[in-house]
Amino acid sequence: MFSSVAHLARANPFNAPHLQLVHDGLAGPCSSPVGPQGPPRRSRNLAAAAVEEQYSCDYGSGRFFILCGLGGIVSCGTTHTALVPLDLVKCRMQVDPQKYKGIFNGFSVTLKEDGVRGLAKGWAPTFIGYSMQGLCKFGFYEVFKVLYSNMLGEENTYLWRTSLYLAASASAEFFADIALAPMEAAKVRIQTQPGYANTLRDAAPKMYKEEGLNAFYKGVAPLWMRQIPYTMMKFACFERTVEALYKFVVPKPRSECTKAEQLVVTFVAGYIAGVFCAIVSHPADSVVSVLNKEKGSSASQVLQRLGFKGVWKGLFARIIMIGTLTALQWFIYDSVKVYFRLPRPPPPEMPESLKKKLGLTE
Repeated sequence: MFSSVAHLARANPFNAPHLQLVHDGLAGPCSSPVGPQGPPRRSRNLAAAAVEEQYSCDYGSGRFFILCGLGGIVSCGTTHTALVPLDLVKCRMQVDPQKYKGIFNGFSVTLKEDGVRGLAKGWAPTFIGYSMQGLCKFGFYEVFKVLYSNMLGEENTYLWRTSLYLAASASAEFFADIALAPMEAAKVRIQTQPGYANTLRDAAPKMYKEEGLNAFYKGVAPLWMRQIPYTMMKFACFERTVEALYKFVVPKPRSECTKAEQLVVTFVAGYIAGVFCAIVSHPADSVVSVLNKEKGSSASQVLQRLGFKGVWKGLFARIIMIGTLTALQWFIYDSVKVYFRLPRPPPPEMPESLKKKLGLTE
């Protein structure tokens, strides 16, 4: 699949390397695109050499997708693991609101009962599960974005770019949740069932013995309910926020911004996207937490029992967690792209052909 998508990406003029060289901020200040006659042969050779020196691979190549997947592993695995204490308290507030009455009370009760080490419960399934999810989430997002862009064509890609981001992220998250579900189920058992298990090594065999494979995958449908809207918001909101920041807030074009300045924009856009992500996905997150704690319950039964008010328990903690998480993930992911010198497509611009159709050019 990577090879066929890579071929399409290279064939699509919208993703052509010379356009990225002109507009991509990492290429530094560049001249505007050349006229219809094209540059002299020597200039073309110099431009090609500059592209080769600037990037470590072609946009949409197999290496590009693999390194994007690696970026997803680093960004999701490390950030989710770092926030395990907050996630643990959030889950306990969702499944036992009478005992864990708020975020500060939740930390206090947990420290009193389990000590400082207790705050790290569930770190192993969190690291493994969200690393696999990040691989699929970011890697497949880039794959589907190229695939759908080539299906739409250059002009429709620009006109329907928000729909493109939504469709590509939803497609990627479908597979990401299948990779995440087993570890998410184990994590919730460890964090919310006192005495059940303290480590993944203890929890996984016990879960399989009691319920078989269903124990690991019964939460995949609620995960889709939670994660697909979350990821759609995460990617589409981020992409459009970056576009808006460069257009209305940043006082100079992206091509004139340093790498550090671009990463600051990435972090701010990521945090804004994260707040919306938390709100959109929180009800389903509450269902997942309760469902993985209880045996024999279905998602609809849990949802009915929690009610409207119950599904919003722990929202404030989740906004803090997801806002920080999303901002750090985008920052780390973009930093990985910078480190490996991957092409980073610029904020979208209206194609010249569309400008002519709309009468915006002479």
